[in-house]
Amino acid sequence: MVSFVSEGYPAIHADISDLSVHEQLFGTTEAIIRGVASAMSERGGKVGGFCANVSSSVFKGSGLSSSAAVEVLIGTIFNDLFNGGRFTTTDLAIMGQEAENIHFGKPSGLMDQIACANGGIVGIDFQNPKNPVITPVETDFADYGYNLVITTTGGNHADLTADYASIPSEMRLVARHFDKEYLRDVDEQEFTSRIGELRKAIGNDRAILRAFHYFEENRRVTEMIQALQDRDFSKYLSVVNESGDSSFRFLQNIYSPKAFHEQGISLAYAMTETFLKGEGACRVQGGGFAGTTEAYIPCDRTAAYFRHMEKLFGEGCCTVLAIRNLPTMRVM
Repeated sequence: MVSFVSEGYPAIHADISDLSVHEQLFGTTEAIIRGVASAMSERGGKVGGFCANVSSSVFKGSGLSSSAAVEVLIGTIFNDLFNGGRFTTTDLAIMGQEAENIHFGKPSGLMDQIACANGGIVGIDFQNPKNPVITPVETDFADYGYNLVITTTGGNHADLTADYASIPSEMRLVARHFDKEYLRDVDEQEFTSRIGELRKAIGNDRAILRAFHYFEENRRVTEMIQALQDRDFSKYLSVVNESGDSSFRFLQNIYSPKAFHEQGISLAYAMTETFLKGEGACRVQGGGFAGTTEAYIPCDRTAAYFRHMEKLFGEGCCTVLAIRNLPTMRVM
């Protein structure tokens, strides 16, 4: 038995003698525990019972990788207690993703798990999802006079799985038109030149707009990494803003079309742009549709920004995010 007692939540007791998938457990912490145990066992790892008392400041369902944080934590405990630390941080991240996809029932990617497991600011290339290329970037935003501020807008995206799933499925819909599985393998010029034919064939304009976002966003990631390596922070902020704007217009993950009356992230964009007046940057945080925004706010204006956002989202909605530069580990 694994007992997982997280402060402020009911205790979870998971029987890991049975590691089969139970659909009635989709969306639960018990499913994550069993899923990580299953993924580790399939790789020849050992698992066993333990009791964990947990305290966390990660907001549930807010786009701050709460499920990935739990997955990496459970994997780290199994790894340290029963496997002598043999599994790498990338191994633990992949196990977490498998647990979330198969046992938790959510079609997540691997980015959140990699970030949680490795710590620090990293660039990630997922061409080979079983062996992603990770590029650490040494950066402290405070060195440039900025804080990274997360604003919780009050939306809970725990029931928005279908919205998340639509993004990769629609991108694959475009890719299949070009006889490819992934957009990464589609030539962008061919995509552009055949767009009229594509539109008639798939009958989904949103999918085409999301493909536009994909091609541009891949370039933006490279630009952001290079800007940080070159210590060109103004360039970095500019590209962050471009990315946030593209998420709104093309990726369309700022609010759920089936809950258009709830647009907390859109309001956070408006409030932040009103406050910054050309300084800093803002974009959606995480998978979107509800949850949080990230903003780069001048240090000397951060307290005023908190007050500005609290007018709309309430006291305590803003947090200055500190990014730990160490990987997941046991502290001796």
